[in-house]
Formats: sequence, structure tokens, C-alpha cells
Amino acid sequence: MTASLGRIFLKPGRDRTARQGHPWIFSGAIARLEPDSPGAGPVEIRSADGAWLGRGLYCPNAALAVRMYTWREDEPLDPSLFARRLSAALAWRKQLFPAAITDTTACRLAHAEADGLSGLIVDRYADVLSVRVSAAGLLPFLPALLRQLRAAQPVRAVVVEAEPDAVEREGLDPAAVAALGDPPPGPVAFRENGLDFTADVTAGQKTGFFLDQRDNRARVARWAAGRRVLSAYCYTGAFEAACARAGATDILGLDTSAPALERAAEHARRNAPAARVVHERADVPQALRRFRDAARTFDLIILDPPRFVFSAAQLDRGLRAYKDINLLALKLLTPGGLLATFSCSGLVTPASFREMFRWAAADSGRRVRIVETFSQPPDHPISPHIPESEYLKGLLAVVE
Repeated sequence: MTASLGRIFLKPGRDRTARQGHPWIFSGAIARLEPDSPGAGPVEIRSADGAWLGRGLYCPNAALAVRMYTWREDEPLDPSLFARRLSAALAWRKQLFPAAITDTTACRLAHAEADGLSGLIVDRYADVLSVRVSAAGLLPFLPALLRQLRAAQPVRAVVVEAEPDAVEREGLDPAAVAALGDPPPGPVAFRENGLDFTADVTAGQKTGFFLDQRDNRARVARWAAGRRVLSAYCYTGAFEAACARAGATDILGLDTSAPALERAAEHARRNAPAARVVHERADVPQALRRFRDAARTFDLIILDPPRFVFSAAQLDRGLRAYKDINLLALKLLTPGGLLATFSCSGLVTPASFREMFRWAAADSGRRVRIVETFSQPPDHPISPHIPESEYLKGLLAVVE
């Protein structure tokens, strides 16, 4: 069994989530360390009375001080543990996307905590892998994991990047992380539900594309035929491409990023060249108010904003921001119009999102019915022990 560098004892009453399988231990829950200043690396986690809880990787000076990876006393925290976790993650994706499937060539191969790999995300875009690292403690294990990924499937290139917020939080060196990969020379082409896209895996948001909305894009597009569509926070236009292919009559995409809008326009031309698709650079809340003041209406509105809530302290403010844009959108819909609204904030629970929408619907003065609910696809699994892993949620509502 691999020896731990130290032991961490939690404060009384601060071990409940760890016992229930949640992998995060914040510095405020720690009572003492043995030795007093263990270095970064493997540690044992124990309760205030010394009872065994598990093993994890300790990051000194970080608010998220420990990420737990095993709750079994007979399971070492060593390279073989991470290799087994990655093997299980890859086997699940092989079931979801067998080689015979060619209309979708991009998926998530490893989904951090939900796959027992806290701090590691791996997305596949055709023959290119995009790896995001948010845990400094994983760096000694990362070269072996990258070799395992390359051996598991044909790979032309691998992009490895440090999550921006982890650079400051955990002291990750972005240059050292990037040096572990061999990025492709340009955007990567892939397919999603028969649509053709490209992803900038070196400079785009997340790993280059929002793969978690794949199933939801197809579901929303089923309602697009014959409708005038507004796609707000459209990024690179995947919702617009799906709706255009499905027969929407007019589509307007809004986003603040000029490079994203350029790619969105290209995606529309590539997948539905005859469709009437316009993209506009705009602040979404301001644009929604402008449309309201001009009495402009739409038959289908898609709200897919970026994460509004990054910490518990921001929750109330974030929910107010969600309510504001949902209220505006509800007022812009024609009778019988549809609103597909989403949140990717992990700290916003499905229940709180629905409560926010209830207040927006009440303030809209319209009769609103929820007809569908949305979540994340099965290559983005949810851990029952980690509420934050159910980060993507959405509703489809019809207004009268």
C-alpha cells in the first residue's frame, strides 16, 4: 500500500459529506494535519475522533484543500487506481458510441468527479482529444493517463490545458500542463447528430464546444419547423444549425463573442445553406429589453447562458439574473410560443431553477406550462453523492 505523506483530521461535525461519498474537502473543515505541513500529494483523511474516511490528494493553500479518490482502506491511491477509473470511463463511452455510429463523432470520455477522476475532463472530437485539468495533485499521474488515452483509440493530437480558475486557485502552471500535449494546427472537424461542426480546442470555451447540449439540441430542434427562432447566448451556433436543418423559417443568434459568431455563421452555412440565419453581437439582457420595447416577438426562444453562479455567495444574485432573462423571454413569445431555458451552474439545483422559473412565469402575467425537462447526456454522468455534478438542467415551456 502506498504510504501517505500525511494525515488530515477534520473538525467535529464536518465529515458528513465525506462519509457520503462527496470528494471535496475545503480548508475550513480541516482541524489539524500530521505532520504540521505535509506537502502536496496523497493524504489520509480521518474524522475528528480519528476514524478512517478515505484517501485523497492534498493541495496546500487552496480553498478546495483535498480531493478524495477512494473511501476504501485497502485501496492505495496510486497510478493503478487512476488507470482503473479511466478504463471504466472509456468502457462506458464505448457502449454509448460504438464504432458503427458515424453521425456523432464527439463525446466526453471522462467527466471528472462523476467518473471518480476529480479534476480531470477529457473530450474527444473525432481523432483529437481535449483534456482539461483543474487539480494540481493530478499532475504526477497525468503522463500515464495520457498514454492510456492514446493507446485506447486512434489519436492524431492531444490538447492539454489547465482550467483558468485552477491556475490561481491551485498554482497550476499552464505552460507546463500544455507541454504534455501536442495540439492540432487548427480547428477540428467533427459530427453531431448528422450535423457538421468545427471546434477550436485550443482557444474555445470549455474544451472547444458544448458537448453537453448534444441531446437537448436535437430535442429542441424538433419544435423548430415553421417557427421564428431566437437563440440567446448562442456561442458557435449549434442550436441554430439544428433548428435551421429542422425547418425554422428565421433564426437570430445573439452572443458577445465576435469569433464565436463567425464560427456560428459558418456552421449555419455548412449545415443549412438555404436557411435564413442572422447572427448579431449583443449583450443578451440589453437585446431582450430592446426587443420588448420594439414589440418584437418570436415563436421559439432558446436561453443557454454561461454559468451565472460560481460560489454559494453568488447564488441569490445568479438566480435573479436567471429570472430576469427568463421573464423577458416569456414576454417576447407569441401565443403558443416555446421557451427552452437552461442553466449550467452546478450550484443551482433543478429545484431552485424550477422555483426561479415559477416566479418568472408569475411575473410575466401569462399562462405558462412546462412540457419537457432537460438534463445532461449519459456521457456526462451524474453522481448521486455529488449534487454539483448535476450541473445542466433545463425546461421547455409553452406560453398562451
